[in-house]
Amino acid sequence: MSEKIENTLSRPAPQEHSFKKAAILFAGGPAPAANAVISAAAVSFLRNGIEVVGVKHGYSSLINFSADKPLEEGTDYVMIDHPMLSRTRNRQGIMIGTARANPGKLVSSPEHLKDPERVAPLKNVYEGLRSLGVDALVSIGGDDTLKTANKFKLYQDSLPEGSPRIPVVHLPKTIDNDYCGIDFTFGYFTAVDFLAHEVRNLLADAEANRNYFLVESMGRSAGWLAYGVAIAGEASLVVSVEDIRGKFRSKEEYTDSNGETHSRDVMNMDEVVRRIVATMTTREREGKKYGVIVIAEGLAELLPYKYVEGVSRDDHGHINISAINLYELFAELIAAEYERQTGSKRSVKPVQLGYEARCVEPHAFDVMLGSQLGVGAYRALVENRLDGVMVSVEGQLQLVYVPFEKLVDPETLVTVVRYIEPHSDFRKLTRFLETYVNEEDVAP
Repeated sequence: MSEKIENTLSRPAPQEHSFKKAAILFAGGPAPAANAVISAAAVSFLRNGIEVVGVKHGYSSLINFSADKPLEEGTDYVMIDHPMLSRTRNRQGIMIGTARANPGKLVSSPEHLKDPERVAPLKNVYEGLRSLGVDALVSIGGDDTLKTANKFKLYQDSLPEGSPRIPVVHLPKTIDNDYCGIDFTFGYFTAVDFLAHEVRNLLADAEANRNYFLVESMGRSAGWLAYGVAIAGEASLVVSVEDIRGKFRSKEEYTDSNGETHSRDVMNMDEVVRRIVATMTTREREGKKYGVIVIAEGLAELLPYKYVEGVSRDDHGHINISAINLYELFAELIAAEYERQTGSKRSVKPVQLGYEARCVEPHAFDVMLGSQLGVGAYRALVENRLDGVMVSVEGQLQLVYVPFEKLVDPETLVTVVRYIEPHSDFRKLTRFLETYVNEEDVAP
């Protein structure tokens, strides 16, 4: 039976609780509708008598907290109040800032939680929040931030019995949309729309000049963003990490700087480039001497070793994609292969898209989705007394609370990337819309 509603215009029923102060923290890359999430969460707490601390720039200050280095209001955190939240749900940017500092960097297994040195940054976070009187934490960020939230909970699980707890809930954020436990993350559709508009502009330019653009789209681990941009932008072809299968994937042995030999799966560059050129030559036979090819930046992780040797990685182990210039590399290889096959030249201009989409004004759907996730943080903590859950939605923004243990491997403490399924209709959609290429048209 459905719940009886006495008055559909009544405010949400007040909840009895013991919370006095909740902290909201945003980490990782920006995403459209970030402020809708923060604002909706903050106003829900404030309207129910709970003070709100906005932790500035992720874990940057908390990770270095000590008795000798206390947190300073205005520099390390702000007290969020109603005037600060006025008309903020559609505002661009992130009102409390962000950063990629990782207090769980040294913890990669449950055993590490017993090591005082490894958990020291997590201890600093806990004590820093406690110093402000915080008794609940809302974490907003990508899968790396989810891992940190889980480690923060596990750290507290290991504290002596009776120690004060700071329950934590996590809100999933990434324009890459590669998150397990939720179908679409806030900001994804806004980013797709903005970048697709750019691709359509490039397509008009390409048609006028009879050339090609090779667009590298953000999407470190999966191809959701690249696929969305290609579909909405009317690209001629999209290639992402999910497409590197069969003949497009190979094994490589390499020797690292320490003289050790390793084996790894890599992209078969020759096959991939030939397939891209096949799209170009097919379009020419159709009378189209122009187009836009979209590739996902995550392909950089599958480059042969000679392209990534010596490239640095960040605190979360991700390769420094900006140091590789994937789009320039592919543009050069495609132009050279086209000339080899046809005996003529065709300009292939490299363009990188992504950063410009992370702080654009959010669309209505992302504001609605972000707002529901923000309200869900309050409802998870106060209404449902939950700890260690990710707030999600299903159907028509119906709230769902997913326990961390369903999202994080208990042995490695690593989250699972959500790839586009090989036989999914979403993936097939691109193949239906882009230029059809017969396998026999792919030159050897």
